[in-house]
Amino acid sequence: MESGVEELMPRLLPVDDCDLTEDFDPTVPPRTPQEYLKRVQIEAARCPDVVVAQIDPKKLRKKQTVNISISGCQPAPEGYSPTLKWQQQQVANFSAVRQSLNKHRNHWQSQHLDSNVTMPKPEDEEGWKKFCLGERIYSDTLSYDESLGIDYIKVGFPPLLSIVSRMSQATVTSVLEYLISWFGEKKFTPELGRWLYALLACLEKPLLPEAHSLIRQLARRCSEVRVLEENKNEEQISALNLIICLVSRYFDQRDLADEPS
Repeated sequence: MESGVEELMPRLLPVDDCDLTEDFDPTVPPRTPQEYLKRVQIEAARCPDVVVAQIDPKKLRKKQTVNISISGCQPAPEGYSPTLKWQQQQVANFSAVRQSLNKHRNHWQSQHLDSNVTMPKPEDEEGWKKFCLGERIYSDTLSYDESLGIDYIKVGFPPLLSIVSRMSQATVTSVLEYLISWFGEKKFTPELGRWLYALLACLEKPLLPEAHSLIRQLARRCSEVRVLEENKNEEQISALNLIICLVSRYFDQRDLADEPS
């Protein structure tokens, strides 16, 4: 056994038996290099071969959730799979939007926001959900009197360039996480789609690990909703196809891409 351990873990600092004084005491600070190395050897010899962690079962959660996700996206419903030409065109359009945003970011940052626009703090998850989606969707309220004019508090603020240009990468990632979490339990809406597209346009490459995981989660969720779409609303399926396309083909997550029809 010891020879096997030696092969797997060779001694980088071998120490031969050295002549130490009779008064050598391993409990006091070493005075010479030889005493130091000898003390290391003694401490290593005292370490057990196997260490068992002492875990208090009472402190473990009784119900633990393990999230397991498939590696790819679910195929599009029959007849709704996007063509390769369409996907390539969407990637080209998206790339142009990103270039324009980066080019004019400083200009849009300098623009004054309307007096009714108050951007939530980055850590305010509920505030961002209401800001992006509106209280009508957030509170699941169907009634809304459009004759009174647009009330952005009710319908949500659109992802204006003057707004998204002010968002740091950390904020972009946080808001993306908030909306994907919302989407995990709610229906897809045009308001959600616009914000997801805008946030993806603001994500810088190369992606941070957190953003990488988020956009893959988003693409999978879009594929799930697409399959469950009962009425096969072409406009909604097209929006879901677009997000999957951008995640898979622009952000190089090719294993999530739709196979061309």
